[in-house]
Amino acid sequence: MTDKRPLLRAIFDAAVAAAHPDRILAGHLPPPPRGRILCLAAGKAAGALAHAAERHYLDGGHIDPARLSGLATTRHGYGMPTKRIEVVEAGHPVPDEAGMKAAARTLELAEAAGEDDLVLVLLSGGGSANWVAPAEGISFAQKQAMNKSLLRSGAPIGEMNTVRKHLSRIKGGRLARAAAPAQVLTLAISDVPFDDPATIASGPTVPDTTTLADAREIVARYQIKTDDAVAAALNDPRNESCKPGNAAFARADFKIIARPQESLDAAVAVAQNAGYEVVALGADLEGEARDVAAAHAQIALKAHAEGRKLAVLSGGELTVTVRGNGCGGPNQEYVLALASLFADTAGICVLAGDTDGADGGAGHPTDPAGAILDQRTFAKMRELKLDPKAYLANNDATAFFEATGDLLMTGPTLTNVNDIRIILVDP
Repeated sequence: MTDKRPLLRAIFDAAVAAAHPDRILAGHLPPPPRGRILCLAAGKAAGALAHAAERHYLDGGHIDPARLSGLATTRHGYGMPTKRIEVVEAGHPVPDEAGMKAAARTLELAEAAGEDDLVLVLLSGGGSANWVAPAEGISFAQKQAMNKSLLRSGAPIGEMNTVRKHLSRIKGGRLARAAAPAQVLTLAISDVPFDDPATIASGPTVPDTTTLADAREIVARYQIKTDDAVAAALNDPRNESCKPGNAAFARADFKIIARPQESLDAAVAVAQNAGYEVVALGADLEGEARDVAAAHAQIALKAHAEGRKLAVLSGGELTVTVRGNGCGGPNQEYVLALASLFADTAGICVLAGDTDGADGGAGHPTDPAGAILDQRTFAKMRELKLDPKAYLANNDATAFFEATGDLLMTGPTLTNVNDIRIILVDP
């Protein structure tokens, strides 16, 4: 059978390219204001966004370099060279001290902005972890521990960010409040289901309709243990986020410049051009990775039995409820679940990866983006006598695909529009 790995990768790469800052940012940048442009960026695309903004304003001759400054905070390994906008690399998915210091400086810069200045906020997924500014009375270590607990809970990103927003001095509209009365323009790459502005990087420049009570309910529902300081903060009215109608948003605008759906559309086009009938399941899928895999396997196996040449594509952000002590991420777990469900079925191959280049992992630039499954995988499983169900029970997808040689390694992609999952059926 023809090796489908190049096609799998071409489909994935098309999704990533559709959301790259070099391609999407310049057309959305406004003319210079009367005062300065202060660029404040956060997330996995922050370095690339800052680089693209500088190229537009400086190389294009739109502004005196002395009128452009700022600070971009991104994931370790995702930095880009810049001239006027400082780039800081910080922890993700678990925040670190570099992120805490950068968030404090970001708030200071915003507070110093004047009425004639433009505060240009460039957001992308990962900003919630990169900008960590614990609420009063919470230590960095306590905030870090809470973030780890949220990541292991299985809670979807929207619920995690509800809790984060109520334990922060920068999220939930508070950055816009700090920047007032300056004009604030936020340009965002969406990495969240349904492109909710209040969820992207925990909504630092937009109103928040969630409440402290919502955050407490989420903590209780997922049985997340909190120490006394965190519990007290979630009961303190001073930690309520900025609501619609707040004066902080009088001169604040928000625009999404790249969406998961657009990246999924780009992936669909490549699959169709390769001659596949496409079932696109949407860009906003959520749920437990192994459960979603089971549902997608049924679609693929039915098409296989019917002799259809089919591509099953989906986006969104799945979750993993961690019960074992292995390593992995939702994309690797999705593919690992399919390893047993397809049971050496000839003519089916899979790729699932995070468009930011990192699926779970330890926060290193060398973390895998996801995994691949095809006949080569099955052959290696037989040779090494690997039991995918045992690895799945231990949430140890990385070790499994490390053994088979099927980890998807892309390195930093400098953008983030969630996951792309691809199943190709060639009967």
